[in-house]
Amino acid sequence: MRSVLPVLLVLGLTVYCLVSIVQAGDGELRTLPRWGWLLLVVLVPLFGAVGYLVAGRPTASSAPRSRPGYRPGPKGPDDDEDFLRGL
Repeated sequence: MRSVLPVLLVLGLTVYCLVSIVQAGDGELRTLPRWGWLLLVVLVPLFGAVGYLVAGRPTASSAPRSRPGYRPGPKGPDDDEDFLRGL
């Protein structure tokens, strides 16, 4: 059982990094382009994944504040001014 745990941890870290790379928007990844990070994480799973988490993952300041086409609306009836006017 002990020999399986490190393999599962590396596999989980690799999958997490691959999903994060694919979901990152254009221009958000640091240091390498998307295809570079994908190749690095797939070819050298442990070191590539750790390298991505340290040097490639988008920072909070580089991530967009909102998605294009997304309009934040009221969270509930108490926040909706039209609903409150109608009461």
